[in-house]
This record gives sequence, C-alpha cells and structure tokens, in this order.
Amino acid sequence: MIGTPECHLEIAALSDVGTERAHNEDCCGTFIESGACAIVGVADGVSMSEGGEVASQMAIEVTLRACREDAPTRSAGQRLYNAVQQANIEIYERAYAIPELRGMTTTLTAVALDRGDLTAVHVGDSRLYLVRAGTITQLTKDHTLAEERLLAGFASKERALADRSALTRSVGRELIVSRDRISRQLVQGDVLLLCSDGLYNVLADAEMQRIVADRDAPAACRALIEEANGRGTPDNVTAAVVRMTGPAPTRPEPGGLLAALRRLRGRAAS
Repeated sequence: MIGTPECHLEIAALSDVGTERAHNEDCCGTFIESGACAIVGVADGVSMSEGGEVASQMAIEVTLRACREDAPTRSAGQRLYNAVQQANIEIYERAYAIPELRGMTTTLTAVALDRGDLTAVHVGDSRLYLVRAGTITQLTKDHTLAEERLLAGFASKERALADRSALTRSVGRELIVSRDRISRQLVQGDVLLLCSDGLYNVLADAEMQRIVADRDAPAACRALIEEANGRGTPDNVTAAVVRMTGPAPTRPEPGGLLAALRRLRGRAAS
C-alpha cells in the first residue's frame, strides 16, 4: 500500500501465459512516483505479428521510463499522454529497423493517478473498468472493427463478437498514434481494473466486479487470473487492480478570475 494521510492507493499487476499459448505476449507494469502518485499499464501484443511480445514489453517499459524522465512540472496525466506517444515512436522505429519485427504492434491502456485524479490513456482493445458502489463501468472504448460497426449499426452483437479481434488502432502501427484520454475524479473505495482481452472475453463484467469487490489488490489479481484460467481462456491473461482506500485531498476553492467572478455574483445577489 502507498499513500499520504489523505490518499492511499493499493496497487497490483499480474500477467499469465494462460492455458493454450506457448508464450506470453501480454505485459504489465507499475511506477510508484510518490505516496499518492502512480502509473499503471497493461499491453497486449498483436499475435499475428512475430514481434507481439517485444511490442508489449516495449510499450510498458518505454511508457514508464518516459513518465519518470519527463519534466516534473507537467501533470502526471500529461506526462502519461506524452509517454504513450514516445512508446509508439520507439516501437515503430524498432519494427522498421529489424525485418523480423516488421509490423509489430500492441494495445496499451495506462492510468496516471495523482491524489485522486485519474487520467487514462488508451489505444486498442485492452480495457479499463471503474468499480464504484457495487457497480462496474467500462471507461474505455474498444478500438476494433467490430465495435465501430456495432456503434454505426452495421452489425449485430453476434457478428461483432465474431469480428472483435480486428484492431482499428494500435501502438506502433504508424508514427503518430491517436490516443483516447479519459479523466475522472476518484473517491474512497473506488477500484480500477485494467485488463487484456484474455480476461474479459471469458468473464462477464459482473463476475469481475464480484471478484475484486472484497479482495485487496494482489489477491484480486490472482483470483481474476485463476478464474480466467479455470474457464480455459485461450489467450494470455493480464490484470492490474488499483484500490483507493483513503479519501482524496480536499481541494481549495479555485483562485484567480473564477473566484473573483463568484465573489462579484455573491455581492450582486445580496
């Protein structure tokens, strides 16, 4: 557990080869920057390319390294957003330079946590869930052909399930990657779950919520992976869990022009 008197984060990440694969193309990692600030990421290398395992490892390693090395004056969220692009560039250049790795790409879903402020950066079809007050919500959108067709009304749910492995966006495919950025304010008791498709393709959202509900972060990761393997998941399986066990710091009233306008409105009302 890490934290300050106001904000505590419990973090764990675990990856497993699964029941049918010969090697693990998933990767996960964490960087604890300070008592209430951390970076957590999950990546899933594209299996159709020989370098899927290399790509996912690079995505995590470069993202965490770039976050460490970026200017501390930038917010954790901005550093993460920049770091994912840096990972994209290095994967793209490595694939270009080494013929055996040509075409390697990966998904990447990562979160920056800073005293209760959450910023997520997302590419591909790994997922980020928020568990709050007994409910689970998927915060990310799958960047897959199936998801796009489903949203556009061009495919049924059954057809979408059959086509869900075709990515429309991945890290390393092009020199510049389009990244989703998601921001939330966490509250005490919130649980974040980052996972690869080897988990959510065999466990329903409600099942994942039930597993993480009453376990600490390390136990939740182990239980999720054991359950997925028990179902015979055909893919590698990765889970990272973050539990906020302390309250976020109280934020001061905004200053500057906004505060001045509020004071003027108050005087006018009186």
